[in-house]
Amino acid sequence: MLKALRHQVNVLESVATSSFAAWRGCLVIKPVAQPEKPLILFDMEACPYCRRVREVLTALHLDADIRPCPKGGRLFRPDAEAMGGKQQFPLLVDQNTDKVIYESDDIIEYLFREYAGRSVPRYFQSRAWQPVLNTIGSAASELRGLRAASSHRPEQGLHLWSFEGSPFSRLVREKLCELEIPYTLHNLGKEHWTEIGPAKQRIKPGEYKPQAGGKRDAFFQQHGRVQVPYLEDPNTDTQLFESGRILAYLNKQYGG
Repeated sequence: MLKALRHQVNVLESVATSSFAAWRGCLVIKPVAQPEKPLILFDMEACPYCRRVREVLTALHLDADIRPCPKGGRLFRPDAEAMGGKQQFPLLVDQNTDKVIYESDDIIEYLFREYAGRSVPRYFQSRAWQPVLNTIGSAASELRGLRAASSHRPEQGLHLWSFEGSPFSRLVREKLCELEIPYTLHNLGKEHWTEIGPAKQRIKPGEYKPQAGGKRDAFFQQHGRVQVPYLEDPNTDTQLFESGRILAYLNKQYGG
């Protein structure tokens, strides 16, 4: 009972985090083709600058291999320093163009130019007040996803279907970051205004039908619904919906 209550409190805190970020990272503005080799993002979930990059990945429907680098982490921070020369996050590594890029503004400009063929839309341009609100947003979630916790590393990376603005997905990403578990982030942002709202009560009433040919349609064809977070763990052949169930699984399977 107490665990369930605490989880609901965490969900509300995550809603506040998305609100402070103006709910960026929910809608897809231009779906682009996935590159031949996956993008690699060295990332800290609670970092407001990393959040800006993840918002753009959702906006472009781009997937990425996430290398969690929480404070006190030992698994991927040395790799980031070896690739870029310092432990600073976010750090994007694009194996398709051999680009290694620090600074959220530079990464965002690169992603829009390289993969969308356009300049950064005004909605995603940096504003002086954004770091303040984003920092407050991280505080609203009690800075979860900031510091490393004791964990057991899986042999293979996990797969998470998510989108940045999803409060439920954020809880899972926070845990994956704290446990330093690498995963492929499959972005499943909302492709149309009719998809706004939670999976079981979207703004448009009636039967849900995703846009034909999109990533959501492919997910729907496979699972019979479109709901995030959704986790697949190839190490144990486990597939899970629902943030509470996923968190319990991660704590039991990989928590220290």
